[in-house]
Amino acid sequence: FLIYFLLIIIIYFSFIIYIFIIVVILVLYFFMFYYYNFFLCLNVIILHGVSWSVALRDSSVLRALGLDLVLLVLFSLQHSLLAWDPVKRACQSALGVLNRAMYCTTTALALQVLMRYWQPVTSAPCLWSVRSAPWDIWFPLICFTVHFLCWAVICSILLIFDYPELLGVKQVYYECLGLGDPLALKSARAQRLYAHLRHPVCVELLLVLWLLPTLTLDRCVLALYLSLYLALAHSLDAKDCAYLSSQLHSKLQLFSAPQGGSAEINSNSAEPKRD
Repeated sequence: FLIYFLLIIIIYFSFIIYIFIIVVILVLYFFMFYYYNFFLCLNVIILHGVSWSVALRDSSVLRALGLDLVLLVLFSLQHSLLAWDPVKRACQSALGVLNRAMYCTTTALALQVLMRYWQPVTSAPCLWSVRSAPWDIWFPLICFTVHFLCWAVICSILLIFDYPELLGVKQVYYECLGLGDPLALKSARAQRLYAHLRHPVCVELLLVLWLLPTLTLDRCVLALYLSLYLALAHSLDAKDCAYLSSQLHSKLQLFSAPQGGSAEINSNSAEPKRD
């Protein structure tokens, strides 16, 4: 009884801490979003008389855009070069089960470099800025809500798509236990989907990139480059979409079934390898 009581207390306080962290993150994101857009609106007001012809001849604007493009190219090269089959096989033979962890680590480092040295363009007018009442209040709130939901969906998809395996932690764990490659235990259709697109979050990321109350020139470059990269990088086809649709329907059927019928559904929809 004491053990169960302690477990309930731990779970309860863990849930409270989790909710508190989510609320703090939500509030911080809310204020940062409004803080960022407030100063962008000030920048729009100050630069209202600056024309594009003058701004694009400004050396500081061109220098900032050039550096931002170099950072984006470096990130895309890292993300694509290490995923190229010859390089991937070479890294796999050299690093073994640490290959996926190395890929995620270098991706995180590339993102840190991108964020650290990114140059905002403050000497050019914005492409658009919502400043007319009442949309100057409501539209940033709508954008914030959509952004929060998109990031929640992205995190949920990453968890559903086997987050430890995505980071490379599961490969090391399975190797220590002698279980082999965890990806090989999945179904053939799941392996095919992972080979075509490792983390399918295109729509959510596009909404985060483009749905903004104020779009600066550097943010437009970021959104345009990553949108093109997403469009060119993935190779999803009709079979992958059909597989995702079937998985969604099976999960909905599983959760909507009564308690006694869940075992029957699982036995009917079971495959030789798990999805």
